[in-house]
Amino acid sequence: MIAAYSMKDKTVALFGLGGSGIATAQAVVAGGARVVAWDDNPESVSRARNAGIETGDLRQTDWKQFSSFILSPGVPLTHPRPHWTVDLAKAAGVEVIGDVELFTRERNLARTNSPFIAITGTNGKSTTTALIAHIIKTSGRDMQLGGNIGTAVMTLQPPADERYYVVECSSYQIDLAPSLNPTAGILLNLTPDHLDRHGTMQHYAEIKERLVAGSQTAIIAVDDSFCAAIADRLERTGKPVIRISKRMPIRDGYFAEGPDLFHAANGTITKVASLACIGSLRGEHNAQNALAAFAACRSVGLSNEDINTGLRTFPGLAHRMEQVAKLGKTLFVNDSKATNADAAAPALSSFPRIYWIAGGLAKEGGIASLSGFFPRIAKAYLIGEAAPQFAATLGEAARYEISGTIDAAVEHAARDAASDGAAEPVVLLSPACASFDQFQNFEKRGETFRSAVLALAGASPIGGL
Repeated sequence: MIAAYSMKDKTVALFGLGGSGIATAQAVVAGGARVVAWDDNPESVSRARNAGIETGDLRQTDWKQFSSFILSPGVPLTHPRPHWTVDLAKAAGVEVIGDVELFTRERNLARTNSPFIAITGTNGKSTTTALIAHIIKTSGRDMQLGGNIGTAVMTLQPPADERYYVVECSSYQIDLAPSLNPTAGILLNLTPDHLDRHGTMQHYAEIKERLVAGSQTAIIAVDDSFCAAIADRLERTGKPVIRISKRMPIRDGYFAEGPDLFHAANGTITKVASLACIGSLRGEHNAQNALAAFAACRSVGLSNEDINTGLRTFPGLAHRMEQVAKLGKTLFVNDSKATNADAAAPALSSFPRIYWIAGGLAKEGGIASLSGFFPRIAKAYLIGEAAPQFAATLGEAARYEISGTIDAAVEHAARDAASDGAAEPVVLLSPACASFDQFQNFEKRGETFRSAVLALAGASPIGGL
């Protein structure tokens, strides 16, 4: 745990008592402060009380006693309207912050040489975060991984010399972290997302920009207009900016040509890595992730050799183009995290011959936007409620069957792929749908796929996820 000594001898309000909220409350108490915590869910309040945290209804509390208000990032700060606690805090002149802000203050207070890499973007955050963490850990360094990727940041080990922090940051967390100042800040991309919580695309982009604006070195992928404008704007202020691109050469920075990664500086272009034989990093989107990781790791002192060792051994993330098994020539890939058409596009773009398992609870627009990939589909195996709709969209553009369930789809796809003459036919679960018609979440869906694949006679597991 990181004790929040920056709050010592103060009284702090806290709202949101999920796992990270309880961890944050405990960190504040450990730092010598008093915390008064609350949640709209009585069960969460009871759980916190049982964990020894002081609770109190913040509607009935005198806010003048509080120096700070710590808000869960899952609670609306501004849109569609501020949560009632935010209104009370602002009326009392109390600052509103989150756990990433607490972490930032503790790291600043400790005055240690602890490199801090923060990652944000609409897509690819988790893979890039996990890849950077893997590279640093593989190099033998002390690495702490947390934030939006699933580990509450205040539960990490305290700042210390040569302790490296790798933290994934959502827009909600950035919005609650005004002092955020990573050693290297990464902005991967910006597309419309979470506008219900941020109001407009412009406001969403402004929040994301804060992470790189506060960093010592800003690493920005410039393949979309929003990020390109941010890179130009920060450079004009004198901020050190490293541009990366998965699609075009960069005069100064890092870029990809197919699976090869290059560094451009002072008119010299040097090949620094190749992803050609790294199955967990297939596709243009993973080239971007690897470019960001390379730039960030170099900026905090790792060598090219350190980074390449980490790239070659990266196992990938579960349910994100996860290589599950091989059966003869056939590769089985679990991309259950693809819960809409846009999320399925990277996987469909990464393989030339696909036996595609798709369907579930359809999102608006279905799979019409994926029509450009239909020539890659050897056959589709449609599951869940969306099966009839997806069948109508596929029409005569690709062969399909309505399999109904993942178990049936895996069995039939494996049989058909086995007779394919391609060098590496791929059975791909990339549903382009929510999972809730048949599964509790996308993780359960992916686990069902993985189990069905590994139950096939002769299937050889890949990796150690």
